[in-house]
Amino acid sequence: MSKRLTRAKHKIRDAGIPFGVPPDHLLPERLGAVLAVVYLIFNEGWGGGRVDLSAEAIRLGRSLTELMPDEAEAHALLALMLMGHGRSAARFRGGELVLLDDQDRSLWDQHQLEQGRRLLERALALRGNGAYTIQAAIADLHLQEPRNWDEIALLYERLEHITGSAVVTMNRAVAVAELEGPEAALALLDRLELGDYRYYHSTRGGLLRRLDRANEARAAYARTLELTQPGPEQRFLERRLAAIIERAEHL
Repeated sequence: MSKRLTRAKHKIRDAGIPFGVPPDHLLPERLGAVLAVVYLIFNEGWGGGRVDLSAEAIRLGRSLTELMPDEAEAHALLALMLMGHGRSAARFRGGELVLLDDQDRSLWDQHQLEQGRRLLERALALRGNGAYTIQAAIADLHLQEPRNWDEIALLYERLEHITGSAVVTMNRAVAVAELEGPEAALALLDRLELGDYRYYHSTRGGLLRRLDRANEARAAYARTLELTQPGPEQRFLERRLAAIIERAEHL
């Protein structure tokens, strides 16, 4: 990466490419790439427990909504990040990851969550129908009790149509499991080519665990562990794998 940055700097210098803020009429066509980078920063912080990175991504997101107040996707991305960040205090317990259903909701930052909902409403008022608007709407539905799995599944279908992403299909499978059962969800997952994606294997492991297919669930969680860096998520997976092994030994 260092070598790539050095080559890029030399190319800019040799070509005499100026640095400057683009004029207003060019901003919309560059917005997609900027939003993607901001979301990558947020996810890097979110996945690794780096609150500072997530907070920086939110700061950048706020700047974008101020600079481009009529861009629905800018509001939607900020909404999505706030609805995730608002749960930060409840995501870990005793150095281990806590899944959404097991989180202590009294630890959620209701102010941030409400800000996120207002931003989502703003994005919808601006006729937002892009990927970030849909993801923010899904995030909002996941925070509600009881969850509307039919609506979540429909939104994931729409997101699939927009993105063509196998990861989105994987997420839709979670909703399918709630609506049609884990067998239907597994049939959906088994068509995907996500062998190096750890959440694919953890999702399969969870479905197989629900079906009492212990050996397959154990293999899926073991593969997930191979792809997971040390930290809270790894400790959660180790405990889940140990529980599957212990249960299998007592059957």
